[in-house]
Amino acid sequence: MEKEHAFIPYKRKIYSEEEMLRRSREFFEWANKRRTVREFSDKHVPKEILENIIKTASTAPSGAHKQPWSFCLVSDPELKKQIREGAEKEEHENYHGRMSEQWLQDLMPFETNEIKPFLEIAPWQIVVFKRVYELDNQEKRNNYYVNESVGIACGMLLLAIHNAGLIALTHTPSPMKFLTTILGRPENERPFLLVPVGYPAESVKVPDLKRKPLDKILTFYRILKKL
Repeated sequence: MEKEHAFIPYKRKIYSEEEMLRRSREFFEWANKRRTVREFSDKHVPKEILENIIKTASTAPSGAHKQPWSFCLVSDPELKKQIREGAEKEEHENYHGRMSEQWLQDLMPFETNEIKPFLEIAPWQIVVFKRVYELDNQEKRNNYYVNESVGIACGMLLLAIHNAGLIALTHTPSPMKFLTTILGRPENERPFLLVPVGYPAESVKVPDLKRKPLDKILTFYRILKKL
């Protein structure tokens, strides 16, 4: 006899079409104000705020509900220093050999380089690890759609940070194995994203960028009339 799985009723408020239109428009306008910022204040942010942000990210859907993510929350100055040193070492190699000329040209509008002071200045670093498999009494158990699941969780993480009134930077100093070593993570985890979080520095500026318009990112398929 097959095992029955527990299901519970799902209920949520249903809005009118007018209300849905308003809410969707206002949410876009709010989300469109989110920007990647590289200049942080060292102003303290309570840990509970970060915990709520991470709990929000953890509501993301995942393959077979395996939730293949681990979030490491770092505020210790010594650990932040070690992470900065490891990141700058890899970034130096990137900017001076690994990156193509086209890549470097594409980065020029952002005025970035291998020096990453924000990794020490920001009060918090969230280091996201993907769990490529689970260990159950030394037995490996598969996780599914790991990159997709963790990517969705990171998107929700960024919106939760924005919602809290904070700023973030998505940093990927590839390769990132140094994060596994510094933070002593288990063998089933791989670093996925490094996100400094905090308040913006005073008088901070960001590049004057424009997002692609809807007609460049959306293809609409109409119902075809039958002949």
